[in-house]
Amino acid sequence: MRLIIEILLMGVAVSVAAFLLPGVEVSGFGSAILAGILIALANATIGTILRLFTFPINFLTLGLMSFIITVLMVLLVDSLMSGFNTAGFLSALLFAVLLALIKMVFGSLSKD
Repeated sequence: MRLIIEILLMGVAVSVAAFLLPGVEVSGFGSAILAGILIALANATIGTILRLFTFPINFLTLGLMSFIITVLMVLLVDSLMSGFNTAGFLSALLFAVLLALIKMVFGSLSKD
């Protein structure tokens, strides 16, 4: 049950972030849920591998490289999906920041 709630909250977060940012478009709530799932899967698989390979750079930049990898995963999902579009790197960067903030708010509201 918790997994379903997390997936729905991720869809809401993607929808809200796309609504607030002018360079990001989502065609519907189903596309928002799918985009959220794909971003999470890309971060968990490809993002983890990239973070392992870029660990020295990530250490030197105090985690900035990890954030850039997250933005690249958003751009990857943008290229894979037709219902989720970003206007470019800057839009994906702002989307990743806003998505992280929205997920942080949702995380603080849900208490176990």
